[in-house]
Amino acid sequence: MAFSRAPRELLADKRVVTIGGGTGPFAVLSSLKQAHCDITAIVSMADSGGSSRRLMDEFGQLPFGDLRQALVALSRNGVLWRDVFNFRFPAKQEKEALGVGGHSLGNLIISALQDINGGDLLAAIQDAQELLETAGNVLPVTLDHTMLCAELDDGSVIQGETNIDLRGEQETGTLAPVRRVYLDHPTLPCHQALRAIRRADVIIIGPGDLYTSIIPNLLVEGMARAIRESEAEKVYVCNLMTKRGETDGFAASDFVAVIHHYLGGRVDRVILHDGTFPDALLENYAAQEQHPVQPNVESVQALVPEVVVERLTAPNVDYVRHDPERLVRAVLAPYLVSSSVTARFGASSPGAPF
Repeated sequence: MAFSRAPRELLADKRVVTIGGGTGPFAVLSSLKQAHCDITAIVSMADSGGSSRRLMDEFGQLPFGDLRQALVALSRNGVLWRDVFNFRFPAKQEKEALGVGGHSLGNLIISALQDINGGDLLAAIQDAQELLETAGNVLPVTLDHTMLCAELDDGSVIQGETNIDLRGEQETGTLAPVRRVYLDHPTLPCHQALRAIRRADVIIIGPGDLYTSIIPNLLVEGMARAIRESEAEKVYVCNLMTKRGETDGFAASDFVAVIHHYLGGRVDRVILHDGTFPDALLENYAAQEQHPVQPNVESVQALVPEVVVERLTAPNVDYVRHDPERLVRAVLAPYLVSSSVTARFGASSPGAPF
């Protein structure tokens, strides 16, 4: 790919906000941290499993899993510290484990920092950022305890992010589609997160599990409105694969339509993978009833001003993931003189160019 300028230079001194949760934002953040821009990662606080669940039950703390992963993605303090935060103590049977068995060390560090700061989670995150020498800031979308719920087409309700996330692995047979997701009670936003959105030049939504990593952020009071009203350019990075129990049979336009529904407005640009995968890799995913998201460009074009289609997968890996460098280049593609983008459609985005 030939550029008249290094792609990251286009982000110099700009305020970039990412919104998501889980492992999805890692690819975006790990590449953005090499740019000289002001990064704020806003993460979901709906996690309800694993080490986060135990800390919530034992100490009444908010879930730290998504915060930890964003901090690690932005870390500039070497591999050792990243490995420390990602280390998980082994447990033969996590549900019965006592002490630190089964816990993520990073979660325990954040928990300790919160105690040191008198229960102030934002101060704990700032200390963690100092330890990891992060290239940006990480913010929880809310400081309230909340529970994600999903109503299915058959009228049944699933409570808890983990139960929604894992039902495709735990249940057999045909699964009822998700009709809607919601929080179990009104949830106030983190005001610093709202401020970051209002001041942003670019807002990148995703990638990540649609109903369990991305939409929970939009369900927090005031968040969707703040994104709609922000003068930033709003970019949505679509998933590479469908997920059993959440997005079975979804094409790219289905993902975009759901984002628009919960956002209450549209994004300015959608980033799509071109649909190419190694056959052997697809066979492994098909066995789990996960399939490539079809880039139905014309249908997406009817929903947004601009669509960018690019080969986004990481090469030579045994699983499907976004390649950090390719993904950020695709986000920047409309502002590059020359790019390998295979298709670009639609009028110029009304958002402020950067």
